[in-house]
Amino acid sequence: MRRVRRHDLDVAELTKLLLEDQTCQDLRLYFGVGLETGQLPPYAGGRFELLDGGGDRADVRDRFTASDIVALRLLSIELPARVALDLLEGALGEDATGFLEQISPSVNLWDADAEQPIKKRGPADSLWRLLEKQDGAGWVTAGKLLARKRPSLIPVYDNVVRCALGWPVNFWTALRDALRQEDGSFQAALRDLKERSELPRQVTSLRVLDVAVWMRHRPVHTGHHCSGLG
Repeated sequence: MRRVRRHDLDVAELTKLLLEDQTCQDLRLYFGVGLETGQLPPYAGGRFELLDGGGDRADVRDRFTASDIVALRLLSIELPARVALDLLEGALGEDATGFLEQISPSVNLWDADAEQPIKKRGPADSLWRLLEKQDGAGWVTAGKLLARKRPSLIPVYDNVVRCALGWPVNFWTALRDALRQEDGSFQAALRDLKERSELPRQVTSLRVLDVAVWMRHRPVHTGHHCSGLG
């Protein structure tokens, strides 16, 4: 049976998830809240945006670095060696820098200024397409690389989250629409969850949602004919 893909997100269902105590516990576990100095979080992905000061640090935000490649490994992504070298030292990296320089590091996905970079043929969309077509990369890798460099604009997104959310046709746009709802309740629920979970400042609302959904759906995700978040 052909899968019916969503054009929007079920904001009511997601908000309900964000308000649950279990979700707060999941986030604290994933990010290792309350660990002693030197202790590692139980999930390596909890260090993705924090490793080496973050991919959007002022001196590296417009170029990919070795730390960005290592950060991918924290999310179980191994970039092929030749692609990694090209990104760090070759023409691919130069092209990527050209696109990153066009994307403000301070813009949030829900801001009015976010529409231009994420639209078709905008710099974020164009960079995603450039990375996605590299040998051995793909859409998940491309998205996670962008999320490392522009964490407030581009969400981490993989097969588990896509399945949980009903395979949205365009996730960036669907999430942007949800975050721009007039009453602001969805944004408020994300901010409140981050505060209740005592997460590091660098963890964005986009990442809060990603981890909340991933932690809830991953144990039951089958990879095919999956029932989604509900």
